[in-house]
Amino acid sequence: MKKRGIALSLMLFMALPVTSKSITLEDQPMHRRVSSVFNVIGQNSDIDPKALQLALQGYSNLKRQGLIRREGLITLIDFNKPSDRKRLFIIDINSGTVLQAALVAHGRGSGDVMATSFSNKPGSNKSSLGFYLTENTYIGSNGYSLVLKGLDQGINDRAETRSIVIHGADYVSEEYIRQNGRLGRSLGCPALSMDLHQELIDMIKDGTCLFIYHNGEDYASRSVVLNPELALGGGKSENPA
Repeated sequence: MKKRGIALSLMLFMALPVTSKSITLEDQPMHRRVSSVFNVIGQNSDIDPKALQLALQGYSNLKRQGLIRREGLITLIDFNKPSDRKRLFIIDINSGTVLQAALVAHGRGSGDVMATSFSNKPGSNKSSLGFYLTENTYIGSNGYSLVLKGLDQGINDRAETRSIVIHGADYVSEEYIRQNGRLGRSLGCPALSMDLHQELIDMIKDGTCLFIYHNGEDYASRSVVLNPELALGGGKSENPA
């Protein structure tokens, strides 16, 4: 029944005419691309439709504001899922496909197997939810890394101050899961496996949209990306935790 309810909601959300196969997704209006992506993801039980809906909504808002420099890609990280499951998805809106699914670590202050607590505060060692813009790459103490710019006021806009970046880590692997029952944890960064981090960073660097999702803490109502009108009033303050 739950799946039928989700399916019905998505059908209502994307009640759009069927498009001709001779027309590419890239040539279609944004709302039709959304419909096509939903059709693909509907067959992929690993991606939460609610998380995808919010990701696409935020992407559309950022695109209208001209903030996205490389269009057509969304990286969705679903921190509702435990760390022993693949929960990072790179989605191509133009082709309506999931390009990559990968393991990703959360911050040690956010929880153990499950991420349950999030913060924007320096020193919290917690992950931050919300929308980010990927920036430049560099070689640092964690090797090849990708700078992230937090776009949600009071939720993740201290990402650069906190040095929240995407990087590789040896505690992100299937072998680590077998030995420990979960991934290791970062200081707040969405860390990837050493085997894949450079490939994935190169796929999404230089101005694409990244969205970190969790269904708790009333995130969606506080996000200035999902609710641009909040930015006019300075946004809502973050949870002090």
